[in-house]
Amino acid sequence: MKWKQCISRYRWQLAVLALVLLVQCFYIGQKQGYHMDELLTFELGNAEYNPWIVPTQPVGRLAKFMQQEIYGDSLGETLGNLKDTLVDVLRNRGDSKLLSYRADVYEEPVWITREQFHEYITVGERDGFNYLSVYFNVKDDNHPPLYFMLVHTMSSLFRDRISPWMGCIFNLGAVLGCCVLLFALGGLLARHGFMDGKAGEYWGLCGALLYGCSSGAIATTLFIRMYGVMTLLCILSLYLHLEKWLGSRDRDFRKKNGLLILVTALGFWTQYFFLFYCLLLALVTVVALYRNGRKRETFCYIRSMVTAAVVGVGLYPFGVKHILTSGRGVEAIGNLLGGLAGYGERLISFGGILLQRTFGREFPGLAVLALLWAALGIATVHSQCRVRREQEEKGFRGSPAGERVGMEKKSRRKLWWMLILPPAGYFLLAARMSPYMVDRYIMPVFPFAAMAVAGFVTALYRRLNPLGRRALTCVVVLLAWVSFLTYDGEYLYKGYRTQLRAAEQYRDLPCICVYEGYGFYDNLLEFETYDRTLLVKPAELASRQDLSQLQEVVVLYKSSVSSESREEIREILSDYGLEPRNALIRDSVYGDVILYYEKESSD
Repeated sequence: MKWKQCISRYRWQLAVLALVLLVQCFYIGQKQGYHMDELLTFELGNAEYNPWIVPTQPVGRLAKFMQQEIYGDSLGETLGNLKDTLVDVLRNRGDSKLLSYRADVYEEPVWITREQFHEYITVGERDGFNYLSVYFNVKDDNHPPLYFMLVHTMSSLFRDRISPWMGCIFNLGAVLGCCVLLFALGGLLARHGFMDGKAGEYWGLCGALLYGCSSGAIATTLFIRMYGVMTLLCILSLYLHLEKWLGSRDRDFRKKNGLLILVTALGFWTQYFFLFYCLLLALVTVVALYRNGRKRETFCYIRSMVTAAVVGVGLYPFGVKHILTSGRGVEAIGNLLGGLAGYGERLISFGGILLQRTFGREFPGLAVLALLWAALGIATVHSQCRVRREQEEKGFRGSPAGERVGMEKKSRRKLWWMLILPPAGYFLLAARMSPYMVDRYIMPVFPFAAMAVAGFVTALYRRLNPLGRRALTCVVVLLAWVSFLTYDGEYLYKGYRTQLRAAEQYRDLPCICVYEGYGFYDNLLEFETYDRTLLVKPAELASRQDLSQLQEVVVLYKSSVSSESREEIREILSDYGLEPRNALIRDSVYGDVILYYEKESSD
């Protein structure tokens, strides 16, 4: 009977989670293509000791060494080779075979086979659960390793394949976890008298529904990067802080901070932007504890945060280099030190993104907020007038209650600082330091926005009669439904299956991918389909001698290649007798143009 009672007790929470699960799975099932960063997630997680695809160096130095010097025909032989290599390094240092090993680097881009591309982004029979490889790969990237290790784990369970579910599953779990934590936060605040039990439950339900079905949560789930997991860790960190702040003497900051330390370290290993939220929350907590006379707890809390920093940096020291000296790190710090120039534009842009991802559209979102504010103001005035009349009728003039209300307001004020300042500060810092004005950098703010809207709704709910409460609940469901239906389709890349089918149709042919920048990462799934692929920039194609051997070829022009460069390449291929016969793709989801070339017959 216990599980039946549990289902009955939490039926509305389970209903919200089921709805969120359906919404998220609906969109995951529609995802066809990948952002280049998403495919980089699979590559950094799964390419064995080979973090980057380099057209002039298909196999990295360490990957070549592992293949030729370490891996044997049996586990015993492999372990023996590892032992000999370790002894060699200890004895000879820089002159050891490992440290003096050289990769094969070519003067011009070389053809890369479909098998090599497949090995880049998937896990094969031999390289499953190789977390040392993931650690090595990401040390030269600008991100910590945790999320890549999660994706590598899923790829190790489902080998030789890649699908949206293999990356989205962690983000889906993170969104559902955020919803559960919103339920828990409502219950926590209710237990400690900041609202009554029904209001706490309603706040959690509204927050979870508005977030879980929002465009922001959908984007968080679909984008196969670390931002979903970081969002979950931010909300979990808030819950742990509030639980200890509001807890009894057995559950305060003086002991049993292991989970808090772990969550903080995990956040650092997930995304460095987590530090924005973590440091601001820590600052507010220290000030609140100290001003509340809880000096012993202040010391213990600072000690716990220092421990988390030591653990985080100790296990991944490359993070310090990433933050202070990497290209992205230097750019972010430079943006922060750049003053207020252009900051207003960035704030407006990110504010628009926040409104869109919370309500589905910007201007309707502003209208909803204005209506909620006005309705809450009217209901508050009406409620205060009713209470004043009741007090006058009873002749109530008490002052002790007034003193008690003052103490409650003081306690609540500190709570609001913990709830509002860290996410607000995160938003302001992300708007200043983010390299691009896109939604991924403020994804951790989305559940806090839902919490704020839910707070307005709950405050209004408490002031309405039963009929008004039912109507308000219908409005909340409608808001969630509208946000779900108006998702703009970003990160779905609908239409990419047509591009993949074209690659499958011409799978026996070579492909020449002409690119500027690094946009070719968008097309890794096609490159693992064509027989072999040549990755070249326009200027690198003119001097190639191997083009004369081609009878048929597929040429993929990235959107970054100008029409003038395309015409020059057409002339180069024409000199080798290759003429365009038909266009396979004219306007792809990535803006690619894909043409089929065939050599003219000699007769």
